[in-house]
Amino acid sequence: MFGVAGLSDSSDIKYFTNVSLGGESFQVLIDTGSSDLWVAGNVPNAQSTGKSAGVDYAIGAASGSVMTATMGFDDYTVNNQAFISVPVDSAHPMGQGIIGLGPNSGSDVYQQFNSPAGDSPLNSIFRQNTSTPNFITILLGRDEDDAHPFPGDLTVGEVLPDYENITSQPKLTVAQDADSGAQHWQALVDKDGVIGPDGQPIEVQSVVEGLDQLVAVFDSGFTLPQVPAAVAGAIYSRVPGANFTYSPAAGNVWTIPCNVELNVTFKFGGVSFPVNPLDTSLSPSVLTVMNAAGETVCVGAFQPITTAASPNYDMILGMAFLRNAYLLVNMGDFVDGSSSTAPPYVQLLPLTSAAEAHTQFVDERLGGVDNTSAFHLLPASKANYSAGSTTASGESLQQKIKPYLPYIIAGSATVAILLIVAVSYCVTNSRRKSYQRLHDPAPVGLHHEQPPFPRYSRPHRRY
Repeated sequence: MFGVAGLSDSSDIKYFTNVSLGGESFQVLIDTGSSDLWVAGNVPNAQSTGKSAGVDYAIGAASGSVMTATMGFDDYTVNNQAFISVPVDSAHPMGQGIIGLGPNSGSDVYQQFNSPAGDSPLNSIFRQNTSTPNFITILLGRDEDDAHPFPGDLTVGEVLPDYENITSQPKLTVAQDADSGAQHWQALVDKDGVIGPDGQPIEVQSVVEGLDQLVAVFDSGFTLPQVPAAVAGAIYSRVPGANFTYSPAAGNVWTIPCNVELNVTFKFGGVSFPVNPLDTSLSPSVLTVMNAAGETVCVGAFQPITTAASPNYDMILGMAFLRNAYLLVNMGDFVDGSSSTAPPYVQLLPLTSAAEAHTQFVDERLGGVDNTSAFHLLPASKANYSAGSTTASGESLQQKIKPYLPYIIAGSATVAILLIVAVSYCVTNSRRKSYQRLHDPAPVGLHHEQPPFPRYSRPHRRY
């Protein structure tokens, strides 16, 4: 039997499984958005490689010495698995870590070796177990769902019972990243494939050059999905009482009243994936935020993409989306050393019934009293599509300016020529001026209290 690892759900914001290294058990966050394994704490009988490595995440980082030890993951055993030994501190608690489930090309450890000695955990498993199909599946539970208290499962080379239909779903080709070192499990969203709370497609352009479809990364390590600002604005800004505000716990976020049911749908391969309204906003028990009136409000789960923005994808569909879709990632020929020549792909199986989700929302957020018919979105003219972005479309300033760059250059050249002509005229004309008598009034100068010209201030960038 192939591997099945149970998950533990920490308030719907982290999903952990267990990995053993040198016989010592570690609780590790499952992360399809990275490719390296790191742990904090002592690993018995670990061997030093003399190398070091670090992983930078959208939020946070981990670095340390690269060690090797025998790894146990699911039902698999890997000898001499390379991992990063991270010093214990407040950001890296003893006995915890992250297991990256991405391709070898995205592994910082692998780059230190550029050989099988630095293989990522999944690459090690598939390289050593050639009869194991090169895929993983992830099923995430919902902490707020009292009717189905299921934390989740992760499988290697096997589909969970009762979910076999996932293999019949459309195979979504993994969109190739221009930078192989930043390759993620990402696929194209259908055209007009993001449906807002009003039931209408949300119009937004891709930031990926040459594409007219959005590119979505599937990342089990991201709590709040990151979407274009226009998408987040279309979802939340028309809710009465919505606010784009700063929260010390979550940064700049959309907040809405907790009793508002919002239904959003994503489409992949012609299949619709409704998002449970329990997942469009976080429960106040997970993250408590107060509005200006001192009332508890809920943080929207789909936020404008900021720190993780990239020219290679448009959105990161993290946990709030993945709780509504059973995910299968077939690594195909992304496995180094594999004889497979098939390209990698992703398959998704819808998990959410709109009718059942409505009932769950009424039970969990409204105390069983269905008053959702009284809710109405504000007119579309009230939508705020630009919050969280410098442009309304969610494009970067550089991308917004790029089509007009030739005109900007031509205009600048014209202005420069006119300035030269004006200066020449002034110089020539000043030579023709008559002598000024002493009793004539002096020219009016700058007031001595006028502030100096402001100095240029370099903008701060967050990466």
